[in-house]
Amino acid sequence: RVHPIMVKVSFLDYGAGNIRSLRNALLRVGCEIIDVQSAEDIANAQILIFPGVGSFGVCIDNLHSKGYFDALKAYVTSGKPFYGICLGMQSLFEGSEETPGKAGLGVIPGTVARFTDTSVSIPHMGWNCFRIQKQNAMTAKFSSMKERFYFVHSFRAAPTPANKEWVAALTDYGSDANSFISLVSKGRVCASQFHPEKSAQNGLNLLSAFLEMATMADLPAEVAAPTEGRTQLAKRIIACLDVRENDQGDLVVTKGDQYDVREKGGEGGDVRNLGKPVELAKRYSDEGADEVTFLNITSFRGDVVQDAPMLKVLELTSEKVFVPLCIGGGIRDYTDVKGDKHSALEVASAYFRSGADKVSIGSDAVFAAEKFRADGVKDGSSCIEAISNVYGRQAVVISVDPKRVYVDSKDATPHTVLDVEDGKMCWWQCTVKGGREVRDLDAFELAEACEALGAGEILLNCIDKDGQNAGYDLALIGQMKKRVSIPVIASSGAGNAQHFVQVLQATNADAALAAGIFHRKEVGIAEVKATVSAAGIPCRPLE
Repeated sequence: RVHPIMVKVSFLDYGAGNIRSLRNALLRVGCEIIDVQSAEDIANAQILIFPGVGSFGVCIDNLHSKGYFDALKAYVTSGKPFYGICLGMQSLFEGSEETPGKAGLGVIPGTVARFTDTSVSIPHMGWNCFRIQKQNAMTAKFSSMKERFYFVHSFRAAPTPANKEWVAALTDYGSDANSFISLVSKGRVCASQFHPEKSAQNGLNLLSAFLEMATMADLPAEVAAPTEGRTQLAKRIIACLDVRENDQGDLVVTKGDQYDVREKGGEGGDVRNLGKPVELAKRYSDEGADEVTFLNITSFRGDVVQDAPMLKVLELTSEKVFVPLCIGGGIRDYTDVKGDKHSALEVASAYFRSGADKVSIGSDAVFAAEKFRADGVKDGSSCIEAISNVYGRQAVVISVDPKRVYVDSKDATPHTVLDVEDGKMCWWQCTVKGGREVRDLDAFELAEACEALGAGEILLNCIDKDGQNAGYDLALIGQMKKRVSIPVIASSGAGNAQHFVQVLQATNADAALAAGIFHRKEVGIAEVKATVSAAGIPCRPLE
């Protein structure tokens, strides 16, 4: 819903990750955005939006360094219209276990704590519902345990008697001990743990509800309406777009057969062209994709920070697509043609500023894991540490590209060997440089090291299964779920809707990704979701 009158909102950007998507969402629902440049701008704001992404300590330090902390606390306690998002909500509490000893704004009683149920993947990442605890202007147009919103966080605020008056909705994840506050609201001060700007139409509707509440002459009375039951995190269905330049210099979506993206039929076939990136991303979002992943598969040869076409793809996509966007390719330290050095953090920052929510790291993650396994030291030098320390663990995805190595016995190698189909045994050897070079490291060793370094998710491919349409590598994915505690995305091999059901049920993967079958319209996302839902697997419905 677009607000009937253009509403002026002040936007507090303290240097967080992807704030472009929130700006686009606010513009979509009818806002005129005024950027906060000083503490005085906060004091003079009539409606203030405070997005937060990354770590609690970095957020609080930045508020202090910019001179915003005291002004922000005074604004919120004044009761003027305010909406905090994710870390913007957590900062309202007294502190966080993420950064012990660092005081939050202290507006809401309580300390933000880690999730304690280790039987579920952490971060809590994906689409979940909320249980309304009180009816007010923010919750009136929503239903308990119905609409889904996008969450991504490793820490949560627990409901207590001391903060009860603030709790508008709760969300569940794992055991009762993991239940947390997902929406706070008191008067005109509101905040959510989830990201409305990444929650498709439901999120846009919530932003509209906030604007309506913020501009009401008189607020309706709040009514206690606690909802029992439990919410469930949905399994995610992700559309992946391999993007590269064709021989004419245009960015196209392509898809390989075991990573070969050129047409068959002779030497030097054309790059397979399956569509334009922005158009396909918008189509998949409209069809119900829970996330869209771009893999920039030629970026390892170029200047990523100055990769204007790919950055423009992200910018344009974020104007039209309000679900999470992940980008992979070229996340590394490098020296450009002018001799200037660029860090992996710079590359990631360029992607975040252009609209990405997560970055996917491939070859550099392998090199970082090898170093960590050799010396056992986290010294902050790896790309994984650098990015997660600033933007949070949830912003770092590790793209694992292994190939099978068949052996005659489980004693043939020190690496993990598993039984696979046809009575064979194999281990999964990591590759770099688009699968062209192998390393003495298996997929599980890589993932465990990267989790220790600060990665928040595993995108698990399999070169042998890629493009074969015969189903996912269940042995690989099932073992990976046992070895790491962070979410695992199953990739490579989907050929029909039932393959998604198979991998989600057999391995408990957190998400399943596909590319070619979606591009070629052999299987639609709606068909996949209907099949997954019919199998009793929690799934976000098409809005």
